[in-house]
Amino acid sequence: MHRVVLLGKARAGTVGKGDAAGLTGCSGHDGWAGGREIPAIGSGRGGPRGHAFSDAPARVGIPCALMSDHDRTLPTDTTDGLLLIISGPSGVGKTTITRGVERSIAGSVFSVSATTRAKTEADVEGVDYHFVDDAEFDRLVAADELLEWACVFGKRYGTPRKWVEEQLRRGRLVILEIDVEGARQVKAKLPGAFAIFVLPPSEEVLLRRLRERKREGEDAIARRFAEAQREIAAARAGGVYDLFVINDDLQRTIADALEAVEQRRRERAERRG
Repeated sequence: MHRVVLLGKARAGTVGKGDAAGLTGCSGHDGWAGGREIPAIGSGRGGPRGHAFSDAPARVGIPCALMSDHDRTLPTDTTDGLLLIISGPSGVGKTTITRGVERSIAGSVFSVSATTRAKTEADVEGVDYHFVDDAEFDRLVAADELLEWACVFGKRYGTPRKWVEEQLRRGRLVILEIDVEGARQVKAKLPGAFAIFVLPPSEEVLLRRLRERKREGEDAIARRFAEAQREIAAARAGGVYDLFVINDDLQRTIADALEAVEQRRRERAERRG
């Protein structure tokens, strides 16, 4: 079995992310170019920075972390900035792989999403999310200040562009764990991004992993599995991903991802001369 597949480009399709079943709209906000409404089944940004859901009103705020600071120079600044996109279906292990990459490369940072959902007692502003109201999110979209955004359960989530570009300017490895459609949006705006899609060894293995998590009933697992199949097909079809890795062994897959990132950085450095 080939564990690392350099398939070049894959066409993105509209697929889901999140951890709960269902589909709801962002009433009054569906006309924005670049956003999408997605079913809340499938891939997502796992862990504390992941897309959680709430129907309570969002708090108002314009986080300073969304702003750029071009005048300051830090001792850790380099010229080696790279945007890394990691995607994959639910149950494939992409969040663990993402964390492994983040911990292994000095100076790497994980992008924090802006969201209109309510801030819970467990949330930390600027760590879990940047919490904004609908008016501020509208402004971010209209000003093209989001690299990608989506609507889940009537709340919107997006990747702040200024912060990502500032970190890239400082030479950081910036990591986005997003779905296929989000990756398409980001690549359209920042074509130099390096995109990795994580595949299961087989559909049978993926289905077994979903069942072994014991988080849902069989109906929800079947819906999640069907969405995973659609997402894999969209990723394979051409247009976005630079590399496909098969997660048949977690530590080796992390090592494969790390090697690919370092190789891409070396190639960029050679081109710069």
